[in-house]
Formats: sequence, C-alpha cells, structure tokens
Amino acid sequence: MSWDGVSDTTCPIARGLSIVGERWTLLIMRELGMGSRRFDDIQAQTGMSSHLLSLRLKQLEADGVIERRLPEGGSKRFEYYATQKGQELDRVLLAVRAWGLKWGEYGPDEEPATKLVYKETGKPVRDNFMTFGDSDLERFAKTEVVMSEAFSQERQRKLTSFKEAKSIKNAAAHA
Repeated sequence: MSWDGVSDTTCPIARGLSIVGERWTLLIMRELGMGSRRFDDIQAQTGMSSHLLSLRLKQLEADGVIERRLPEGGSKRFEYYATQKGQELDRVLLAVRAWGLKWGEYGPDEEPATKLVYKETGKPVRDNFMTFGDSDLERFAKTEVVMSEAFSQERQRKLTSFKEAKSIKNAAAHA
C-alpha cells in the first residue's frame, strides 16, 4: 500500500498516521501547545525550512488540525492555533513526552526540558503520564509549561540564530 492510500484503510492507526505520522507535525503541535503562534517562531524552534513548514501548515489546516487567524490589533501576519481536532493530539504529545522521559537516555543530573503544572491546582503533572492516571489532563490548555533553564537557553539560542540567519539572508537579497 502506498503512503497516499493509507487514509483509505479501515485501520484507525494508519488513518491517524496519514495526517500526523511524521515528526514535523508533532513538533509543530508542540510549539502551538507551548504558545508559539507565528510562522517565524515555529520555524525557529523546529529548524524546518520555510518551504516545508509552509507545506505542513497548509496541510494541517486543510486536515482541520490547525487554523490561521489574523490577530487583533491590525497585524497582517497570521497566527496558528490548534482546532478541537488538533487539541486532541495533546494526549499523543503527552504520551510521547512520557516515553521520551523514560527512554530518552537522560543523565542522572539532567533536568527535563519542561515540567507541566496543572493551572487549576498548581500541582505538577506526573512524568509517567503513560499510566493515564491523570484522566482529567486532556489538553495542554489545562497546564502551564515550566521550562528548565537549559531548555529556555536552548530556545533562545535557536531564536537568535534564526533571526541572525534571516537578517543576513535579507541583507544579501537587498545588496
């Protein structure tokens, strides 16, 4: 069966993978879950080429996973938000996060990139979310993402490098 034919199967796993079955999609959804809304911010944090990101965003929008909105205040730059369908991928991301925490080969003194805290109670979400004991945790919207210092610095380095590269590219284009 070709990849294009996967969505025609009766298998729900194959159908789901036909929409979200590659790493870029889940990284885009991670960024939306962490509050990144603009194209450049998503690109900076994922490292995707602008062409690939544009294709993925258009496909996710066509699949009803995300939507584009013009922000209030008159900006002409679209922002991206997860739809209900996209928000339901949060459980997938949380499961991948839990799996990565368990099997990601972190050192004994290495702090996880993020901690999730319930907004309502202020209590931390268990890192072993794979047990599904947190049945009320369905969406990132119910949590606050607390970044480790190392992850915060990593994200800032990515953003700075992205902006510098873009500035050089723009300067070269106008020279």
